[in-house]
Amino acid sequence: MPLPWYGAALGLVLALIPTPTPTRTVTCDPEPGVAEVTGTPWPQERLRFQQVWRLTKGEGVTVAVVDSGVDAAHPQLAGVVTRQVDLTNTDPRDCVGHGTAVAGIIAGRDLTSRGVPVMGVAPAAAILSIKQTEGQQGDVSRLAEGIRRAADLGAEVINVSVQAHDAPELKTAVTYAQSKDAVIVAAAGNVKQDDGAVTPAYPAEYPGVVAVGSASPDGTKSEFSNTATRISVTAPGAGVTSSWTGGGYRTGLDGTSFAAPFVSGVAALIRARHPDLDHWQVKRRLEQTAEGGGATGTGAGLVNPLQAVTSVLPAAEESEAAAPPVVLARAPVPDARTRNLAIGIAAGAAVVTALVVFLALMLPRARRRGWRAGGGATFTGKLKS
Repeated sequence: MPLPWYGAALGLVLALIPTPTPTRTVTCDPEPGVAEVTGTPWPQERLRFQQVWRLTKGEGVTVAVVDSGVDAAHPQLAGVVTRQVDLTNTDPRDCVGHGTAVAGIIAGRDLTSRGVPVMGVAPAAAILSIKQTEGQQGDVSRLAEGIRRAADLGAEVINVSVQAHDAPELKTAVTYAQSKDAVIVAAAGNVKQDDGAVTPAYPAEYPGVVAVGSASPDGTKSEFSNTATRISVTAPGAGVTSSWTGGGYRTGLDGTSFAAPFVSGVAALIRARHPDLDHWQVKRRLEQTAEGGGATGTGAGLVNPLQAVTSVLPAAEESEAAAPPVVLARAPVPDARTRNLAIGIAAGAAVVTALVVFLALMLPRARRRGWRAGGGATFTGKLKS
């Protein structure tokens, strides 16, 4: 017996409703951190980004962390993480710790009043968490999706502390985000000592991306920092301390993954202080104000937060495009008649000038001798016999 028309319609509607993607169950068991940190971490002493806070702390700027998620309940990130997107269909929590450490470096709250010496570069910036992996390794397609999602959600800075291989979809995602004027900051990658292979890391190698290498406490390039990637600037990436999943902290973090967020934090400060600059100009400002560059794998040198925010740079140095050439109009060539007329006028002017000078010199002498204009000379003395 055929179904009534409304039964068939109901079946059609149910068929069109997409089946929800089931949430996969994962074990959330990150490596433990430490409950307290003593002493000021060396990156804060070296970069001294607190000097910029009288001008800006990154207010109004959203920084996307495309990573392993962020522990939004961490004391230093409470209220900082404004949105969480889970592309893994697992759980928005950070079960690795990596993303939480990155977010803490960028925008960890200033809790020095509570005895916490660790803080982020731009504590007033907002963090948008895009979870694209639930482990140490991620999928390049999901990474590309995370970058696009971050751009669509209005991130002005996108931190990618991930090294991947070159892929068309990843490059397209980067180009798409840049078309929305997002500053993309990416880790330059770490050299794997086991296989010795050194290849460029992506998306750091793509044009327009701020590629960040790692610096050690002495200011030199860290041994593990990849030199095959085109480097824009370096930042502290060895022996770093930051927030960790579970409310604690992790010390001794090594990798360009932890150097990149320092630069993302500075980029947030720049975008807050100079909202008229586009992503190319922010990149150029980071490079033009860095210090100590020149060595292989260091790019323009160590990022300098104070100079990056306060320096007055010529417009040409902040623009990626070269200034247009200045074209001077060629002087017109006069014809013979015009030339002869000009010569005649010049000669006449010279004669008049000479006559004026002559009269100016002779008239005083003539008056002293009794000469009057319009008459002859008058002698007042007696004629000699």
